[in-house]
Amino acid sequence: MASKVIPWYKKKRVSHVQSDYAYHHTKHVVKQQQTESRKSSSKSAIQVQAQATAAMAEPAYTVPVFRQRSSEETEEYQRVTTNVGKGLAVIQEELHRMRMATKAQVESLELQREVRGMMSKRGDMLDEIPKMPDFLVALRPHTVWEKTPVKLFCTVQGNPRPIVKWYKGGAPVDPLSAPGKYKIENKYGVHSLIISRCVVSDTAEYSAVATNPHGTATSKAAVTVKRASGAGESCHLGLVPHLTVIHPSKLEVSLLDRFSVSFGVEGGSISLVCTMVVVPDLPNLPPLAQWYRDDKLLKPSNLVEMAVGGSAARLTLPHLAKDDEGLYTLRIFTKDGTAEHSAYLFVSDAPPSAAGAPGAPMSVKAYDINADYVLVAWKPPNTVNEAPLTGYFVDRCEAGSDSWVQSNDAPVKVCKYPVHGLSTGRSYHFRVRAVNSAGISRPSRKSDKVTALDAAESERLQGTDEGVPSAPGQVVATRNSKSSVFVQWDPPKQVKNLMGYYIDGRVVGSKEWFPCNHKPFKHNRFVVHGLIPGETYVFRAQAANVFGLSEESQESSPIAVEPALATPSSPFGITMLSCDGASMTVAWKSPKHCGGSKVNAYYIDKRNADTLTWKEVNLVAVTERLCTVDSLTEGIFYEFKVQAGNLAGVGVPSAPSAPMKCEAWTMEEPGPAYDLSFSEVRGHSLVILWKAPVYTGASAVSGYLVDMAKKGSSEFVTLTQEAVSHRYLQVSHLEEGQTYVFRVRAVNANGVGKSSQVSEPVCARALPGAQEIVANVDGDTGDIFLSLEACEICETSKFVWSKNYKPIGDCPRVEVTTKGRTSRMTFTHPDKDDLGKYSVVVTDTDGVSASHTLSEDALNTMLELSQAIRHPIVPLKHGLNYEILEKGHVRFWLQAVKLSPSVSYRFIVNDKEVTSGEGHKISHDVATGIIQMTVDHFTRANEGTYTVQIHDGKAKAQSSLVLVGDVFKAALKEAEFQRKEHIRKQGPHFSEYLYFTVTEDCTVMLACKVANVKKETTFHWYKEEEEIVPETPPNVLSGACALPIALFSRKDQGVFKATLGDDRGKDTSLFDISGQVFDDIINALAQNAGASASELVMQCTPEGIRLQCYMNYYTEEMKTVWKHKETKIASSEKMRIGGTAEMAWMQICDPSDKEKGHYTIEISDGVQTHTRTFDLSGQAYTDAYEEYLRLKAAAFAEKNRGRVVGGLPDVVTIMEQKSLSLTCTVWGEPTPEVTWFKNEQEVCSTEHTKVTFDGGKFSSLIINQVTPEDSGKYSINVRNKYGGEFVEITVSVYKHGEQIPEAKLGQPKSATPAVTPVPPRSPALPSKTPTPSKSQTPVPPGKTPTPASTPAPSMRSQASTPASTPVPKSPTPTPKSPTPTPKSPTPNPRGVKSPTPPRFMKSPTPPRK
Repeated sequence: MASKVIPWYKKKRVSHVQSDYAYHHTKHVVKQQQTESRKSSSKSAIQVQAQATAAMAEPAYTVPVFRQRSSEETEEYQRVTTNVGKGLAVIQEELHRMRMATKAQVESLELQREVRGMMSKRGDMLDEIPKMPDFLVALRPHTVWEKTPVKLFCTVQGNPRPIVKWYKGGAPVDPLSAPGKYKIENKYGVHSLIISRCVVSDTAEYSAVATNPHGTATSKAAVTVKRASGAGESCHLGLVPHLTVIHPSKLEVSLLDRFSVSFGVEGGSISLVCTMVVVPDLPNLPPLAQWYRDDKLLKPSNLVEMAVGGSAARLTLPHLAKDDEGLYTLRIFTKDGTAEHSAYLFVSDAPPSAAGAPGAPMSVKAYDINADYVLVAWKPPNTVNEAPLTGYFVDRCEAGSDSWVQSNDAPVKVCKYPVHGLSTGRSYHFRVRAVNSAGISRPSRKSDKVTALDAAESERLQGTDEGVPSAPGQVVATRNSKSSVFVQWDPPKQVKNLMGYYIDGRVVGSKEWFPCNHKPFKHNRFVVHGLIPGETYVFRAQAANVFGLSEESQESSPIAVEPALATPSSPFGITMLSCDGASMTVAWKSPKHCGGSKVNAYYIDKRNADTLTWKEVNLVAVTERLCTVDSLTEGIFYEFKVQAGNLAGVGVPSAPSAPMKCEAWTMEEPGPAYDLSFSEVRGHSLVILWKAPVYTGASAVSGYLVDMAKKGSSEFVTLTQEAVSHRYLQVSHLEEGQTYVFRVRAVNANGVGKSSQVSEPVCARALPGAQEIVANVDGDTGDIFLSLEACEICETSKFVWSKNYKPIGDCPRVEVTTKGRTSRMTFTHPDKDDLGKYSVVVTDTDGVSASHTLSEDALNTMLELSQAIRHPIVPLKHGLNYEILEKGHVRFWLQAVKLSPSVSYRFIVNDKEVTSGEGHKISHDVATGIIQMTVDHFTRANEGTYTVQIHDGKAKAQSSLVLVGDVFKAALKEAEFQRKEHIRKQGPHFSEYLYFTVTEDCTVMLACKVANVKKETTFHWYKEEEEIVPETPPNVLSGACALPIALFSRKDQGVFKATLGDDRGKDTSLFDISGQVFDDIINALAQNAGASASELVMQCTPEGIRLQCYMNYYTEEMKTVWKHKETKIASSEKMRIGGTAEMAWMQICDPSDKEKGHYTIEISDGVQTHTRTFDLSGQAYTDAYEEYLRLKAAAFAEKNRGRVVGGLPDVVTIMEQKSLSLTCTVWGEPTPEVTWFKNEQEVCSTEHTKVTFDGGKFSSLIINQVTPEDSGKYSINVRNKYGGEFVEITVSVYKHGEQIPEAKLGQPKSATPAVTPVPPRSPALPSKTPTPSKSQTPVPPGKTPTPASTPAPSMRSQASTPASTPVPKSPTPTPKSPTPTPKSPTPNPRGVKSPTPPRFMKSPTPPRK
């Protein structure tokens, strides 16, 4: 709800904090004020004194220059003096006598008047800009003889006017401690310290510290008192570098934006930049600039980068370490001397290498340098919340190397260590790491290079006292600025070579300390920066030396971070609001700076514009910024001045107002509005408020007009077309960062009145960390409230709440409480009367304010939430519900978000309370918030309404469940089912009923899981009540059984049943594969097939072009769509669609150019569509079409070529003198030529051998009365223009009485004299493994094949492959080429071994069974 302001010491990144410059100071050492601008802005003291002396010598009063009037004013003045001439003469004579009598007083008054008059001209311009103190003339060092006086003086400027305090060696100078010794004066802006009769003990550094609410500036100078003998003693102290040599320069340099107190982190980088104006600005001649750290001149190196140019001086520290912490000073040599500016840089520890590890040591330096050892010393780190240090490790490395070697084996407990084992003449660097119980710190910055040599004289480590110093004394913290505190402490009683101090801080109420500095600070006073305004802190200090850190000092008293207490600045903007001729009502604006305390008093002085004497108007302080001055003379011009007072006293008076004529107002229009103020200033909007005119005119004020202009512009724009009736206006659409001024004019029935004074300039920019009002409801009490957490607050701040910009005050409807930086306004009885716009202003801040509009909807929402908090209910995650458990038990339950152990509840069923007992079990669990009741026997009597009432502290809740009608019947049915299930599970049973899965090879598996089985348990599969005996018997002891269904298709639809049983009982599971289940299985197969589908493959056939898609499994039941050019293809004579178990295909019969294009197959599995495409166009189509024509021609030739279609055996064995008839059936279109051969010689028809060819179909070779000479190799060559076939028969003739030669494989044992032609039979369906068939013949086209009932055993059909080209006309086969042509791989005749399958077995893909 509210943001948290993060202090600087908790920030992780480098930042520049805009502080109030408590550690800033700008010092100017000048030669003499010689510039023309200074001559025009002020007069020297000698000139002022000369003018005052001349004025004293005049016989009559002369009007000073600043009193000169215009001609019109002179005429008016002469008219008035004529009416009162006599009285004026008397006054002039009295004034003349007073001048002569009190010459010294008049000289002082006149000189003061002149100075004020000249300064007021500059003040009008500068008064608007708050400015921190700045020394125009700084202190100069003095060397004097003993017993002579010395005067130190300086001139300082700032807005509001700074207060100057003097210090000697850091201690305040108190004139009362040595009466007559010191005299402190402040005349005309020149502050001086006079030391009378100096003695040697007065030798010290004196400083003048100027302070105002915006910061502090310091100027220092050394005073050296010498004895008469000339042996002088000097003392140079402090942090600011001393001006040793004045470098002559002809450049005029003025510093502008100066670097502020900065914060960095180890390992980071930071730049300190100071912009300036250089006259003349010569690129080749930049100003001479020097940078110092803690009074030591810095030189450029890899750790320090300096640049001057481009109207800026820049110091960059690229590798920050805690050694870089300190006071940085920039010195610019100018024509008038030097200009200097200083600010502190804080460097915090980097994140430790291990949690709780200490920070790194610092300031590592080598002392007592020798040839074989070096004494290394360092400063300890500050330990605030870390564990105490246990020691240090010292590392060394040779110059030019990055290899570090640890010098000590065990941690050394003091901050010095002699490093031995060095090589003479070699150079080394050293670094140190701190150790505690949590780990080792980051290494320190390495030391400067040290060469191991026996030096004649080297720096020695001072100090012989051992042990840590004692704790510092009393710590005192005082207010310094709104973000810093000045802390000082007494040094320890036992110093023991002190290195410096560490200061720690802690927020009151917190246990965590934070370090204020990270490098030992040498002095016993320190300004802690980066604190949260308004927060309260305590501080402590620790002393450090080489032996470690002292005990912590006692804590300081708590102190709130507030600006130092001072008198308020002067009021301004005095204006007249009304005049009746005898009195005037004047108002003024409050001081810009209250001085750290509430302004509670105003004192007004008046005077006649023609006199020098001021008269008090009020002896009793006025608390309002409005006063009516009575007893005035009409027609006289009066001037007024106002002083503001607070706890610190009365501040400086304001500048005199402009002369105001006491003349009664009689105009009919209203007077000016006054007291313009601003609220809720944001980047693009603000709210302006004002007070009503004191003088209303002839009629009441009816409204106001508001004008706005940008700062510096005189062109005002009226913001409202019509006058607004209220005295505030929200202005929007502003430019962020732009500065505006406003004025207000009152309106009545008679016209528009005088404009108010122009407001103070306001910049449209929100304050850093500004918050808005939050509307909320208290979670404990239910109160509705508005709250604001202020981003800035001081001790005197108050939260002023308003409704519609009217202060609420003591109103019974609201109650305002404030705690710290948060204010809350609580509504006592919120209702519609509380609607409106609420705003709050935090006084004594830089404009912290916010507003919130309370709307009716928002109020109603908060009222509902308030009602819920004040009358709480037990929040429920789940209302009353029921759940059917095993055994048929019913559980009624609800769940609350949270329950306490003291919760009470009760169950009510049909208006009767049910308690835990027989048949009911009631319980609750506080951890889960569940309240439940279990009914063991759920029957029809349990129908009704169930209610649970809960009481948990003040909260209540109730939840009901109506269990009647169909809802109850469903619950009862489920309970009975669960009871039966419980009984079923007592024997063997299915833990998961039948379900299906599809394997990767597209086998459908009907699976189930069984439980509570034993070895004797039997398992059976059934389909449509017919038992299925799988190849692998089911193993019930494995807990799962499955039935594979390969090549799933529509024939596998039906009801499958699995039974399980033994002597304990029987269980059955049914699975109906039909309808949606069948579709789901097909979709699962399609998903597998679609995922495995190959790209479309083109294959040409004699009938056309075929596109094929191979996949794991295909069946026509799958949702497969073929598309041509995005158009669905239907199966037809032109486009045939089909498939096998391994692929889907689409045949384009007799293709033409119309069939060119993009083809797609889509396989849908119900969820996803698997798509494969093929582009049948261009060269792909041309090549395919040519191949199709070639295959078509080859098929035609194969269809019509000459061939033997049956009738011839392979081997014939016959006895001599028998007749042999070799007859076969031939076919061909056109009719083929038939030639018979014996031993490759053509057989001619003779009486012994007769060749016949009947009807172009049957050809015979008949040998009458065969003889052994007829044995041999016979063959027939059937051929036409499309090709032919060559068949061989082996004939063996044996003599009567000889043993019949044993027939070879496939040969008959006896010859058949006459061979009857066998009709051709159809080829058998191909199988997966193509094997030659023993009794198959090619089917002639156009005929129905009929299988032969009794084929001759000596006849086997010849399997031959058609020739792709016509055979040679010569009927005589060549021995070297028994086959027709090499291009047509025709197998050898039946007597020759051939691995080629028959020609009708072209497709290796088996048909689906």
